[in-house]
Amino acid sequence: MSRIGREPVSLPAGVTLTADNGLLTVKGPLGTLTQDYDAANIGFNVDGNVAHVTRASEEAAVKAKHGLYRALLHNMVVGVTKGYEKSLVVNGVGWKVAQTGKDITLSVGFSHNVVVNAVDGITLTAVSPTEISVKGIDKVLVGQIASNIRAIRKPEPYHGYGIAYKDETIERKEGKTAGK
Repeated sequence: MSRIGREPVSLPAGVTLTADNGLLTVKGPLGTLTQDYDAANIGFNVDGNVAHVTRASEEAAVKAKHGLYRALLHNMVVGVTKGYEKSLVVNGVGWKVAQTGKDITLSVGFSHNVVVNAVDGITLTAVSPTEISVKGIDKVLVGQIASNIRAIRKPEPYHGYGIAYKDETIERKEGKTAGK
């Protein structure tokens, strides 16, 4: 039994949900998101300002999809009403971030600057010379772009240099202690 799939999803004022021919569309104040779904096994019912996800059978694969599509629907509703944001911190001697139009330029210890281009639906902001903000309505895309930026220079465990999520804890290792 999918406990997540049985939970209703509340639709705030200004949010509309349509499900036609295997395409789920959620429209809200911040934009529109679409998602393909298995129309043969999964259905969506809207009762006023509450949406319910239904399933056609009790098979294990269908039960898994039931919970999956309920979670995706919830993420879409939150995205079009509040949006998502990931913050990253750049830590290193002389390392910095600069805003260049919609893109950001990273100086992170390479012989060249690294330019991260903005993607449609995502806003990249250099909050300070050592902090980056990634904002958007699509939770998956915000997380993927933040992960791509972090992968440019992953945090290393000895000095903590690198690009890390703001709330991430870097486990530090002890350096060499051998003396002469």
